[in-house]
Amino acid sequence: MVTRRYLRIKVLQALYAVEKNRKEDFQVSERKLDQAIQSCQVLSVHFLSLLPEIVHYRTLRMEDLKEKINPTKEDLNPNTKFIDNEVIKQIEENSVIHQFCVNNKIDWNDRYDFVAQIYNEIVNADFYPEYLNSPERNYKEDKEFVLNILSKVFAESELLHWFLEEKNVHWFDDYNDALLAAYKNIEKFRENQSKKTSLIPLFKNDDEITFYKELFRKTLLYNAEYQKRIDEKLQRWESERIMEIDTILMKMAMCELTQFHSIPIKVTINEYIELAKLYSSNKSSVFINGILDNIVTDFKNEGLLNKMGRGLID
Repeated sequence: MVTRRYLRIKVLQALYAVEKNRKEDFQVSERKLDQAIQSCQVLSVHFLSLLPEIVHYRTLRMEDLKEKINPTKEDLNPNTKFIDNEVIKQIEENSVIHQFCVNNKIDWNDRYDFVAQIYNEIVNADFYPEYLNSPERNYKEDKEFVLNILSKVFAESELLHWFLEEKNVHWFDDYNDALLAAYKNIEKFRENQSKKTSLIPLFKNDDEITFYKELFRKTLLYNAEYQKRIDEKLQRWESERIMEIDTILMKMAMCELTQFHSIPIKVTINEYIELAKLYSSNKSSVFINGILDNIVTDFKNEGLLNKMGRGLID
């Protein structure tokens, strides 16, 4: 399930792309925005689908060790707790996940060496021997182990970051959101659940879809008006000297302030200040905060802040 901040980031990126390619048809730009947001779930399923592949690797590796010329006792009688993990079996047997992988061409074929490296990262994690050597064998422990893989191995793996970002450059920004979605899906798993258990929807409700689409469309629709307001506040500065990202962030904030009546003013201002810290220069957040404070005062004086509900005006 994606957050509002994630949606704002995707709209920011889409508006920046429009700025760089003004000849592109609006519908094409919006379709690219839709695809960029949907790709978060594709990345999330990459994380889930990797787990059974790691188990397959471990299974093959155990068989190879048994064929050694002088196999050890451990080679001949390996601990199978990892490959018997019930939660990973549920992922592999889930028809919804399987069909999603087919539809989106998610597979790990010919990635044997890569899967082996990720397996080694899991083996070297502190929680791995604790899990393997625990006498307990129950669903709760299996789930905790999988959640640890996601939060302590996948989240930190530079190799996995690099590999997935090579597949899709936009996944650099999506990585943590997609991993969180995978984590939440595993949290939802239950023992003896149906093999047709659905994934958590990408959006909490249709309001989230409306939010990002309207933010994109109306920021473009009122672009000239927002630019004029920014120019009025720059005083001795020329608009051409302001970073493009800063200008887009301020336009998005103005759109959100005036067009989204259920979002508190402070939430909007704080969100765009934080985005400036992430995507612009060190001084941008202070600059944007100052400009927006002045613009909010103008909006209030002009009666343009039609916020609904307690706590939304200030």
